[in-house]
Amino acid sequence: MCVRVLICPDKFAGTLSAPDVAAAVADGWAFPDELIQRPLSDGGPGFVEVLAAALSGTVVPVETVDPLGRPAAGEVLMAGNTAYIESAQACGLHLLTKQERNPNTTTSYGLGLLMMAAVEAGAAELVIGLGGSAVNDGGAGMLAALGAAPVDVAGYALPYGGAALASAAALGGAPRLREVRLVAATDVDNPLTGLHGASKIYGPQKGATEEDVFRLDAALEQFAGVLERAFGVTDLEVAPGGGAAGGIGAALIALGGRVSSGIGLVSTLIGLEKELDTADLVITGEGSFDHQSLRGKVVAGIANGARDRGLPCVVVCGRNETGYREAASAGVTETLSLTEHFGSEETALSEPARGLRELAERLSSQWSR
Repeated sequence: MCVRVLICPDKFAGTLSAPDVAAAVADGWAFPDELIQRPLSDGGPGFVEVLAAALSGTVVPVETVDPLGRPAAGEVLMAGNTAYIESAQACGLHLLTKQERNPNTTTSYGLGLLMMAAVEAGAAELVIGLGGSAVNDGGAGMLAALGAAPVDVAGYALPYGGAALASAAALGGAPRLREVRLVAATDVDNPLTGLHGASKIYGPQKGATEEDVFRLDAALEQFAGVLERAFGVTDLEVAPGGGAAGGIGAALIALGGRVSSGIGLVSTLIGLEKELDTADLVITGEGSFDHQSLRGKVVAGIANGARDRGLPCVVVCGRNETGYREAASAGVTETLSLTEHFGSEETALSEPARGLRELAERLSSQWSR
């Protein structure tokens, strides 16, 4: 009797896309079992690619800019009157070298260009995947691209970046969104500011020093007041999800958008719940399996779903930084890392597809019957 194996990983950041990870696992499976590939995204890099493979939509190329304002290639997935947008295509940390990372000056302007393109294409709803960003500007750059640039008390437009928001006094116009509905797809529930806010939790990985973190947090607090006055909202600093993508989540909330689980949205669109109901074994994974993985990201969502159905769930990853009990409590049966498999992080980064094939071959001998 063949085993029905559901392969539903996230990307391995910097090495393999989610579809590539799924394909490598399937290629390494050594027995004639039923393999179902459902690559996933929680809203970060790969969001559009994953949905484009599952939905009958049209991918529209868009010229945009990266977090430093340099030309970048983006795309919008149009499915009916809904546009799916990946903020990381314009704001992604992967677009910068480590030396270029500086949330004081990086901008979300490129995301605004993607949104404008979707509006011009006739979208009535924009679903914006948030994750993996290099910015900490509270969506200020995005708003500038939409026609609502932040200005200082003298009415001059502010420079791009999070640090300049300390001088924000108002918005210099109204966003040209034609009353489209906005959805922020993210599994980050952090608020905009404070100990668990965008600057404190995610700023350091974007290049912020300890001093930068305090400065950026104060700047976002200032900008939150500007957004609240401009759009008639309250409690923007503490809204769950407001800290997503360096505060872009808060800007979308201020614009009337709603926050939705990224993994939940993708799972629904690709029919993942139905696949889980009929699976015998679930394989998921991501590049770095750590404490953040179990806070609403792809692996957590899949492991929880498997646990609820009494299914074994195996996590494959580039490196594993979780303890056995922590992973088991989330529904993970077994964790296999490329670093441990190869005995070298360098090899894990240079040959991830080979490593995944080899791990899959080992798993197939354990689970096939």
